[in-house]
Amino acid sequence: MSMHRLSGCPSCAEPLEEGDRFCGVCGYAVSASPPAAVDHPTIPIPPAPSAPPPPPAVTGGGAGGGAGGYGSAAPGTSHAAAEPAPGWGSVAAAAPTLVGDPADWAATPAEPEPEPEPRQGPSGATYAASGHGNPYGTGTPPEGTPWGAAEHPYGAAADAPRARYDVPGGSAPDGSGHPAGENPYGAPQPAPAAQAPTPTPAPNPAQASEGGKTCVACRAGHVDTDGYCEHCGHAQPRERDHMEEELGSVAAVSDRGLRHHRNEDSFAVAATALPDGSAATVAIVCDGVSSASRPDEASAAAAGAANEALLDALPRGAHPQEAMHEAILAAADAVNALAPETPGAQNAPACTLVGAVVSGGLLTIGWVGDSRAYWIPDDRAALPRRLTEDDSWAAQMVAAGLMGEAEAYADVRAHAITGWLGADAYDLEPHTATFKPDHPGVVVVCTDGLWNYAESAREMAQVLPADAATRPLHSAQVLVGYALDGGGHDNVTVAIVPFATQPEQEPGPDAEPGPAAGPE
Repeated sequence: MSMHRLSGCPSCAEPLEEGDRFCGVCGYAVSASPPAAVDHPTIPIPPAPSAPPPPPAVTGGGAGGGAGGYGSAAPGTSHAAAEPAPGWGSVAAAAPTLVGDPADWAATPAEPEPEPEPRQGPSGATYAASGHGNPYGTGTPPEGTPWGAAEHPYGAAADAPRARYDVPGGSAPDGSGHPAGENPYGAPQPAPAAQAPTPTPAPNPAQASEGGKTCVACRAGHVDTDGYCEHCGHAQPRERDHMEEELGSVAAVSDRGLRHHRNEDSFAVAATALPDGSAATVAIVCDGVSSASRPDEASAAAAGAANEALLDALPRGAHPQEAMHEAILAAADAVNALAPETPGAQNAPACTLVGAVVSGGLLTIGWVGDSRAYWIPDDRAALPRRLTEDDSWAAQMVAAGLMGEAEAYADVRAHAITGWLGADAYDLEPHTATFKPDHPGVVVVCTDGLWNYAESAREMAQVLPADAATRPLHSAQVLVGYALDGGGHDNVTVAIVPFATQPEQEPGPDAEPGPAAGPE
């Protein structure tokens, strides 16, 4: 008896009893020697027949010939016979044994064809015919599909949906660094102005300028109301995403930051002449309240109204502190006008405001909310100081002696403001103050998007460049960059206003009086 008795039929797995020579179910001869191991693939591999005669040569570019660099089937030959095997770039290349009906695949490599002549592209640009092959070797376009007149072999089809890239200048969103219209594979691309007409008619720049803004990427398309080019699809940089302005000795910079989808800050800088011929410099910075409706409009309206009021009052000889008080009231009226007319409407537009006026040897500050003004002396050995007190929960706790400053500003309620401009604000109480510094320096007027990263006056002085008085715009850029490097969690706006001390006047009957007290 064999030591390896079968427990079941090798054919049908029916249990066997000792002494069985045949299976009682299928009749399999159990006593027969076991069959040799044979590989049974899922699909049998039939022997390759004799090679068929090679198909007639076809003309065209590409490794496989045909239109667009892909093989075209000869008359009487199946289309599959002219296609490359899946995963292989050319039927002329060596490939493993093919699975399937041999009649459907070319068993013998085709004769190599001579290199075809280059094809002339639009505006004389030459494309090598072999460059039209699929760079990944898989997939074949419909037979006989030609390249469009202005279609690059690797470019997107003219009628394909255009991606809207929010990148000024048209850089690729994947960070590849290829400018818009540049072929990442290195083939030359004609200039946009010289391209042949595409299925979508090229826009008329004159019409684009008449109907609105012109795209900054393609320089030809019209920008729709959503801020995208109707021709190339690029998102346009919004004007308020980053703003800079330098006017004589005053400069300001505002940036959207890294976390907000829009810039809700605004600013205004100006210079005017006083009745005695001396100059007056004005800087207004406003921060829209994000939890309110239309905060970006509120800040813009407030900054514009306050600046206009100051430029109207100062040349008429109004005291700077009085002019600042009236300017804040004018800004409040402008923000109130944005509120809906529905009685009892909630969440009206709102913003904070801080402003500075340098005139006649005086420094005047006005504010409502938690935007701040800092005094930074040119001599950094002198003591810097903060010129404003926040209208905020934290400031109230510190003023009442209930909490220390560090503890109060570490609380989650620290930045809840108690004063603002808006229709739903409490009784408006503009804060104003006048100073007469005895040494030169600069005034830093900013929103909390900056001072959150340099809260104390000493920290602000350490960040501010030493040449801020002579390079105000550069200094404002440095401060905004400091906030962005720190995280840029909020919109960032800062204005730099240099202050130069007045030359000492000789005593006389009309000696200059001391600092005048403005309205309470």
